[in-house]
Amino acid sequence: MAAPPSAELEPLTDGQVLQTDESDIGMTYSELSVIGRIRKISKCGPYSMSWKLIHTWREALSPLQGAAKVKHFFQMYSVNRHKMTTVTPSYHAEGYGPDDNRFDLRPFLYNTRWSWQFRAIDNQVSKMEVGNDYHN
Repeated sequence: MAAPPSAELEPLTDGQVLQTDESDIGMTYSELSVIGRIRKISKCGPYSMSWKLIHTWREALSPLQGAAKVKHFFQMYSVNRHKMTTVTPSYHAEGYGPDDNRFDLRPFLYNTRWSWQFRAIDNQVSKMEVGNDYHN
């Protein structure tokens, strides 16, 4: 029960699991949950999500760090989104779940670069960093 979450895809080293899901994902499960809910329930894309999270996480992360997490999430999301089209039907009791694709009718093939959205995020973050403007 005390073992860290791991897909256990890498061999043990001296009997210890060195791989953890959070290090592989590049964010904590808590951060991933917040991002997932904003994407799914609030139906936010990269730019609007980064704007929400910059303000939500401003005590813990700089705008640059928050934007980096959003961009990383959407790169991984776009690379793996097609895999969700093969999920078997199951019962869903709430509006958010990682495998509920019944109401998520977004495309399943994305350009993984998100060039327009990521450029807009970078422009906004650079304005915030220069003016230290976290409230607009």
